[in-house]
Amino acid sequence: MNASLPSLEGILARTGLLGEEDARAVVEASRANGTSVTEQIVHRGLAREDQFLEALAQALGLPFVRLEEVELEPHVLERLSTKVVFQYNVIPIAFENGTLAVAANDPLDTDLADALRLAAGTRVKLTLSPAADIAQAAKKFYGVGAETVDRMMQDDRFEVSQDQTLAKADLNELDQEASIVKFVNQIIYEACRQGATDIHLEPMENRLRIRYRVDGALHQTPVPAQLARFQAAIISRIKVMANLDIAEKRLPMDGRIGLRVEGEDVDIRVSTMPTVYGESISLRLLRGKTGFVELSHLGMSPRDSELIRKIIHRPNGIVLVTGPTGSGKSTSLYAYLHEINTIDVRIMTAEDPIEYEMAGINQVLVRPDIGLTFAKALRSFLRQDPDIIMVGEIRDLETAEIAIQASLTGHLVFSTLHTNDAAGSFTRLLDMGVEPFLVASAVEGIVAQRLVRRLCTACRQPVQPDPAFLREIGFPSDVDSTTKIYGAVGCEKCIKTGFHGRLGIFEILQVTEEIQAMVVARSASGDIRQKASSQGMRTLRDDGWIKTLDGVTTIEEVLRVTEEND
Repeated sequence: MNASLPSLEGILARTGLLGEEDARAVVEASRANGTSVTEQIVHRGLAREDQFLEALAQALGLPFVRLEEVELEPHVLERLSTKVVFQYNVIPIAFENGTLAVAANDPLDTDLADALRLAAGTRVKLTLSPAADIAQAAKKFYGVGAETVDRMMQDDRFEVSQDQTLAKADLNELDQEASIVKFVNQIIYEACRQGATDIHLEPMENRLRIRYRVDGALHQTPVPAQLARFQAAIISRIKVMANLDIAEKRLPMDGRIGLRVEGEDVDIRVSTMPTVYGESISLRLLRGKTGFVELSHLGMSPRDSELIRKIIHRPNGIVLVTGPTGSGKSTSLYAYLHEINTIDVRIMTAEDPIEYEMAGINQVLVRPDIGLTFAKALRSFLRQDPDIIMVGEIRDLETAEIAIQASLTGHLVFSTLHTNDAAGSFTRLLDMGVEPFLVASAVEGIVAQRLVRRLCTACRQPVQPDPAFLREIGFPSDVDSTTKIYGAVGCEKCIKTGFHGRLGIFEILQVTEEIQAMVVARSASGDIRQKASSQGMRTLRDDGWIKTLDGVTTIEEVLRVTEEND
């Protein structure tokens, strides 16, 4: 900084937040480390960033704004180049009477205003705003990795046509330049920061679209408009990371990438698919620390938790988890195994794929291409003296019959089925060709589940649904005007979605003697569901209403994932 030490100390003193000694220490540390005064004050815990900037703005006679409250116009954003925006962590917010208002975080850097005047070619007026607000706005309007793409735009070596094969030598040169590497890293880092489970890079006719799946819903992430020019190089970089053949563009391929993001291991499953406009790549992010959760964190009510604990601690029988793809079946199975995984039981699993590794459990990867099917693995398990067996999915009659025989000979068997509700599992097994008396004897409990998005507690708002609508959807009738039902709003914390995280809603069917008799008689699944409900089973939708009344999700979310007959 060019200003003298006393003048800076004086400015800091005028904020009323720092004493003379603190002000001197902050300025000296800022000069020595090359960091801003704002960073030093926050780092030392002397004040919150927004608190300090607001006081500093008052002391300097400058405006202070929160950028989520400001409407940014495209013609204003074009006044500064991408490079300048990211280099100085600023963003233009208004242009009036020949003066460009620029939001900045470090107004005490006297070189900043001169650099911005030179870059904009016009008069500049500084406005103070928190660094996170500026970074979020820059990412939103310029796109993830915009500064990297801007640097690539100035380098002719990055021009790779869609029809041209990128050779290994070219990739090495790009690695040395590090721009493509950095951009791919930024895309993955941003996905991890948002808690995404999947990244989709999808070539369109004139652009490369990048979408993240967060809390089960797809969101398009803003990217620079020029990104399509580097599509081939970006895809080749990902394929190199996954040890895939970069010259093969006609066939689908699968690979894996192992990374550490902010100290956390991330296992990335890569899948490529040739499309009309180039290869589409999907990345599935599996984070080690969030691999499996404990039973108490699944979102079950105390009543359901007690019931499932009773079922999974039985010495034998089959426990089925049902639901469509992406409904959290694997997570629940891992939670059940984690609950009963003790030193005195031997647990063996057959999985495709092994999503998370659990200590103390013998996990086998099913490989149908070499003949290691679920059925073959199950047969071998029975010669390995297991107490508990988990088979990833019952897909055919052979697997179903072996699983049932294992349960009838004293083993506890866990597995999954793709059915809409718990009662439908009986019909599915009977349709496979399993004898009704075997199904009735073996199955002890069935858990149907769905995932609903959890409301963001920072921005949720009470809503007043129409009473006629509530009656139509079967909402509990004892709701009155004092009952609080919340709706989604959207804020910066939840990326404007109104939701943050997910939790399960559950339907637990415990097989009683009456239900066994109905299975043997091949009763319709609707009749079995009615009988289970009369015995106290709470349906998926009923469990969803309870969580809605608890304020953790919305009516719309429950309707989205459940069927009317639930």
